[in-house]
Amino acid sequence: MEFISKNNYWIHKPKQFEIDDRSVRIITEPNTDLWQRTYYGFRNDNAPALLLPVEEKFFSFTVKTVFDSRHRFDQCGVILYQNANHWLKASAEYENSEIQRLGSVVTNLGFSDWATTDIPAAQKWMYYRLSRRESDYCIECSYDGIAYQQMRICHLFAGASVVNVGVYACSPEASSFRADFTGIALTDCLWKAHQ
Repeated sequence: MEFISKNNYWIHKPKQFEIDDRSVRIITEPNTDLWQRTYYGFRNDNAPALLLPVEEKFFSFTVKTVFDSRHRFDQCGVILYQNANHWLKASAEYENSEIQRLGSVVTNLGFSDWATTDIPAAQKWMYYRLSRRESDYCIECSYDGIAYQQMRICHLFAGASVVNVGVYACSPEASSFRADFTGIALTDCLWKAHQ
């Protein structure tokens, strides 16, 4: 299945973007983010994401991200977005000139969590693979697009029927950066059944 198609749609369409049959580019706008309630108390639901509705119960979505983020919290990656209260994402989020947070967020019933590991701020690309097995999901990352490492396995309470998968980029503070998404592919599920 091709990701770039007539069925794509935006949530919070950005002012600046480019799409061709192989890639997506997003220029982020300031004060855009996705987060619900937990710890900080605030709720943000205005990050741009290009999505594709997918009916298949078993699939993998893979993409390479290249980014020039330089400001705190700038981020881009993969997303599966059902509504403001049910979604998951994975990204590298810039923290400072030394580190960024490679991590994932799962939001269920209007509450977000955040699981991260620190990586060098100089790392300006990352591959992601988001796989579905019915209502359960596996998020993986890779530096070379060949060897993937598991970031997390999770359940999405609103993720049992058609799901909306794609790419996103945002700048929660007063910044902007360019995010490029290439090698986008929807394939048979590469997350094997548990033995």
